Formats: sequence, C-alpha cells, structure tokens
Amino acid sequence: MARVFNFSAGPAVLPEEVLKKAAQELVEYGDTGMSVMEMSHRSTAFQSIIDDAESLLRDLMGIPDNYHVLFLQGGASLQFAMIPVNLMGKSGKCDFIHTGAWTKKALAEAKGIGTVNVLGSSEDKNYSYIPKTTTDQISKDAAYYYICSNNTIYGTRHNTLPDTGSVPIVADMSSNILSEEIDVSKYGLIFAGAQKNIGPAGVTIVIIRDDLSDKAPEDTPTMLKYSTHIKNKSMFNTPPTYGIYIAKLVFQWLKDNGGLKAIAKTNREKAGLIYDFLDKSSLFSGTTSPEDRSLMNIPFVTGSEELDKKFISLAQAEGLVNLKGHRSVGGMRASIYNAMPLEGVKALVAFMEKFQNQNS
Repeated sequence: MARVFNFSAGPAVLPEEVLKKAAQELVEYGDTGMSVMEMSHRSTAFQSIIDDAESLLRDLMGIPDNYHVLFLQGGASLQFAMIPVNLMGKSGKCDFIHTGAWTKKALAEAKGIGTVNVLGSSEDKNYSYIPKTTTDQISKDAAYYYICSNNTIYGTRHNTLPDTGSVPIVADMSSNILSEEIDVSKYGLIFAGAQKNIGPAGVTIVIIRDDLSDKAPEDTPTMLKYSTHIKNKSMFNTPPTYGIYIAKLVFQWLKDNGGLKAIAKTNREKAGLIYDFLDKSSLFSGTTSPEDRSLMNIPFVTGSEELDKKFISLAQAEGLVNLKGHRSVGGMRASIYNAMPLEGVKALVAFMEKFQNQNS
C-alpha cells in the first residue's frame, strides 16, 4: 500500500527520508552491531547520538549558551506540573493567557501550587482567537507569564509577544516548535512534546534559561527538579533513547533542507493554499480569527455535520487521512506540520474543490 497523506494532529507525520534512514539503521546502528533500541544509554555510541541531537537543535534554533536543553519524558502534561513546582518560588504567583484545552490543564496544575492570574481568555468564543495583553496588565511580581504558542485543537497561534519586563515568558510550543525562526532569548522556558513536529511520542524537549534552573524548593521530589536533569545531562534515569535518535534525524533533515528559514517559507506556502481556498469557498469556512491563524493546524467546517462526515470518509478513500476535527470544534482539521509535503496540501485543496463542486 502506498503511503497516505497523514494530517493527524499527533502523533504526526514524519519526514519519509527520516523513516527510511531509521529503517536502514534499525537492526544495526553504525558499527555497533546492535539497534539503538538495544544499546545502553551510558554507552559511547548513545552519548554521541544525544550530543549530536542537542548540538543540532541549538544550531537550528540559535539557542544561547546560557540555556540548557533537556530531553525528558512525561509529555507536556508533566511540564504543566513541573513548571509551577520549579518556578513559582517566593512570589507564589504567575500570569496566564488562557487559549484552550492545554492551557486549561496547565492552569489546573499551577493553581495547586500558587495564585494564577488569568490576564486574558478566549473561552467566550470557543478559543477561536488570541486575547491581547498589554504590558501594564502583567504582574510585576509574577514568577512567570505562561502561553501556549500554538493551539492544536483550535488553530490559533501567538503572533506577537508582550514586553513582560523581568517576568520570564514560559511557552508550550508542542505543536509549532521548529516551524519558523524565533528568538529564544525572549523566553525563560520553552517546552514541547516531540510527537507533532520532532519525532515519535515519548520525548519532551525543555529549553530553560540558566537562572531559572535551580529554583525548586528543597523538598521537591528529585525527578521533578529541573536541576536534577541538568546535572545529569538528561540521563538521571534511562531516557527515551530511540525517540531521541529519531529527533536527531529530524533535526539533521531540517538542517540539510535549509533550516528554519526554509521550512518557514514552505509552511507559509502550505497554510496559504488552504486559507486562500477557505476564504473564497462557497461551502467550507475556517473557524479561527484570521489574524490569529496557525501555520500548523487548520480547522474548518461545512456547516453541516452530515457533509463533514461525508467529506472525511471520502477524503480517507483518497488517501487523505486523519482529517476529523477535535470534538470541541467539530468539522475537519488539517495538521500540516513540517513533514507534511507541499504535495499533500495541494492534494487536499484539490479534493476540497472537487467536493465543493459536487455538494454545493
């Protein structure tokens, strides 16, 4: 069977070149005589893999020397708890921009540790926009200012950041990390689950500024301290070795294909094709505020549940899979991460036009 165009929100499509490279090295990696899945995380061979992964990521994102890069487990969900445990500190207070299901989960964890000030929320319109924040709203004594930079379910993203002064910005970038260039120095902490734009589920990337790395109370459980993982170079316990290996291959793929500047150009082209069609369509419409549209996740509807189901079924028969929207939005959702080829997006738009002509 031929490979399909997989529009899943996550776990998501991986570059075909990466999958083929991994297949070649599956049984025997280099001259080790074993698979990466079999080798000790304390071995010289794996140390080289994780060192290369970090070096490539630092190069791609321009990560400054005063930031640590960690390869952890537990997904974004564990970070929802680790962040307030480690950063809330003496202030006992943080600021939040609430933009959907993932900030709701992070909010719940932070509220268990201290005081949470919700400076803006888009819940009133089913999270279809990004609430704007002014500098004077930000709590001067907040331990951090929290955002989800791209909202997978609702298709929104933060296009600008407020001036938070000395308050560090913490960003969940699970669904848009590496999709375009960013200035890492504007953030105190960035985290991302790998399963959308980096690799398979099981790896969580944390990029944390040095001055925030050792703020956890003394009685914090060892595994929940960022300092534990920094001191042990992401190997306090056995890390997700094979996931880190695949991440390294993805980072290399990005570098070999022009880095983040090049992939951002392609991502804008892909998203533009779908948004341009939606804006002109007589049948389909987007569900997100135009000024806050994501480059990675594009939800859309026909206005008829029956037609939506028909579209999803027929699309799957055409090799356009995992287009069903999240239950809170309905309709369809095209997740077009870095590894989704331009050809896949063109095929989707062509099918949308065909379906529109047949069902209008």
